[in-house]
Amino acid sequence: MPFHYTRIEQLSAPYRYIYLSPHLDDAALSCGGAIAQHTTAGTPVLVVNICTAPPSPGALLSPFVSLMHRRWNLPADEAMARRLREDAEALEILRADGLQLDLLDAIYRMPEVYANDDTLFGKVAEGDQLAADVQSRLEPLINRYPDAVIYAPLGVGRHVDHLATFAAAQALSRSGASVAFYEDFPYVRLESARDQRLAELGGPDRFLPLVTSIDATLTRKIGAIEAYTSQLDVLFGGAAAMARAVRDYAARVSPDAGAYGERIWMFR
Repeated sequence: MPFHYTRIEQLSAPYRYIYLSPHLDDAALSCGGAIAQHTTAGTPVLVVNICTAPPSPGALLSPFVSLMHRRWNLPADEAMARRLREDAEALEILRADGLQLDLLDAIYRMPEVYANDDTLFGKVAEGDQLAADVQSRLEPLINRYPDAVIYAPLGVGRHVDHLATFAAAQALSRSGASVAFYEDFPYVRLESARDQRLAELGGPDRFLPLVTSIDATLTRKIGAIEAYTSQLDVLFGGAAAMARAVRDYAARVSPDAGAYGERIWMFR
């Protein structure tokens, strides 16, 4: 049975694979097949959920935050608690452990700045400390598991929380951590978004792309994503559309052996 931790000091398993998930669904959306493969083989996996803190009780919510809660069909005072329960169900399916960093989502962290979709999917605002906070929170984890591979979002789609997580992971990589960058699904379905992001980072030649076949675990990946019921309509238009989108993109990745794949990118 997976464990759900709130402090690094609580961790006990010998994790070899650590997935950074800016929000409570990103690891399953982008890497659920690989995670399921690791755990099926008996290798412990830790999913580090970064933005898991609720807004302060009684905080005045911005119009955009209220809109997001309506999109998720979640009451404001229960939104994060319900999303945490969704994540626990998803990690149960993937058999992965979870660690909550308890940092604020962009819409709660700087609501006056990230006030619409254009600012949420754009440039990390001046004064936004998420990258620095993630890096400082993760350094003890890296010290505890120096041989683990860290998987972080590439930043395709330019969600500011993904960009900040990428920046923190890149800084950890420069300090000696082994870091790979996963394709942010569903944003990577637009090839232009992926190509734009790679160009921003110096072009695809700076990276070594690696594809893993997920034929044996695709069904579990879809099942895990289905657990995030609050996100299915806003991201895909429902569970059936999600399953089709996951299968279609996994087929486009084209592993050397098998029909479905997931891809990561590593700096050369």
